[in-house]
Amino acid sequence: MSLLSVHELTAFYGDFQALFGVTLDVEPGEVVAIIGANGAGKSTFLRSVVGLCASAAKAALFDGRPIGGRPTHEIVTLGIALVPEGRRIFPSLTVEENLLIGGHRARPGPWSLARVYDLFPMLYERRAMSGPALSGGQQQMLAIGRALMANPRLLLLDEVSLGLAPIVVNDVYTRLSTIVGEGTTTLFVEQDVGRALSVCHRVYCFQEGRIALAGSPRDLTRAQIAAAYFGV
Repeated sequence: MSLLSVHELTAFYGDFQALFGVTLDVEPGEVVAIIGANGAGKSTFLRSVVGLCASAAKAALFDGRPIGGRPTHEIVTLGIALVPEGRRIFPSLTVEENLLIGGHRARPGPWSLARVYDLFPMLYERRAMSGPALSGGQQQMLAIGRALMANPRLLLLDEVSLGLAPIVVNDVYTRLSTIVGEGTTTLFVEQDVGRALSVCHRVYCFQEGRIALAGSPRDLTRAQIAAAYFGV
């Protein structure tokens, strides 16, 4: 059984339709990438999975259970956590307080405050600082750590490398392998196509709210990916 199974998912912002019948599966232990141009519906898809955009009850199944239309806090409790685009650090809280908020509805599992500090030592060094005082890369690590505190079975990452220096991106992706090694299935949106293809088991390319291409990176050519990405 797929850990996440999405079937004919649609999503709207008012009268504007952002997703058109998206069907996608994520198997336990996989790293799955979503790529596509700006406005292709990638972030809307993740938001729909975690209940931030309305969807039909059976449009999304998590471990066989319908989660469409359920409130976000229930979905987190079931085992899905989202690292949103822009990181959304709580500005009035310290680094450690941001992490502890992430564990408010935590499931049993390997991730604890100490384990997150092991993964991101610089967070421990800056644990008493306010979130906005961190650099962009450090805030991304804080956002990932906060999500891990919920002990998710499925981690959703929106725009992993957006606005980060290459050396910071390398650091984040190095730690991603550790996260997956702890048994956390990962679905991520990435603007750096080459980076996404280098770490994922499968990739989905979104184009204008639909899936234009899907498959294993080793089975897809660069020409196929470019055509799906740009709609040519």
